[in-house]
Amino acid sequence: MQKLESSLKNMVLVLVGVALIVGAVLAYINHLTSGPIAEKAEQSLAAGIKNVMGTDQLQVAEPQEVKQEFGGKEFTFVLHNCSDKSGKQLGAAVESITGGFGGDVKVLVGFDTEGKILGYTILQASETPGLGAKAATWFQKDGKGSVIGMTPKDGDLHVSKDDKSGNAVDAITASTITSRAFLKAINQAYKVYSGKQVDGESGATKHAEGEGDAAKVEQNEKKG
Repeated sequence: MQKLESSLKNMVLVLVGVALIVGAVLAYINHLTSGPIAEKAEQSLAAGIKNVMGTDQLQVAEPQEVKQEFGGKEFTFVLHNCSDKSGKQLGAAVESITGGFGGDVKVLVGFDTEGKILGYTILQASETPGLGAKAATWFQKDGKGSVIGMTPKDGDLHVSKDDKSGNAVDAITASTITSRAFLKAINQAYKVYSGKQVDGESGATKHAEGEGDAAKVEQNEKKG
């Protein structure tokens, strides 16, 4: 019995030792890779800001983090105010995030000083495989549901199947909820950028009541 206890104790000590060594190795690897990963992320963001603002000739101010509540939930936005080389204000690129059909949708959208949408890029889309790629092109200048040149100042952007008046946008085929989430992210970004009082509901979310039923409808659309 004594020999069994001794062997068990030794096994536990060995396992603990191995765990400590593995932990130390992983921590060292993380230390080595964290710098390059962060640097690459900064470079990607810098390129994204130039892309959505439509020019390489700009200066970007220190990012401003803004927390704003929409519909009882707090969201964090990051504003990157931009100016040209002479210091003239060009507008801002805004990082906006909201919930989609399969998870969060994070968008970087560029606004000029009048609130007009200059461009956008999808930073994150935890959606059905392929939808993120569709959203990345569908709402672009040459896309079927282009939002470029529109401004939420004239009314919240919303999908045309909900309401064809005002800032109506054609939804991605069989992906209405994803489209609503994308437009909601832009509407919220504009409200934060413009500094307007927020009512908690964008035109994109106002029509998204009954999310459970809507999700079933979208799944049926995809099957069809």
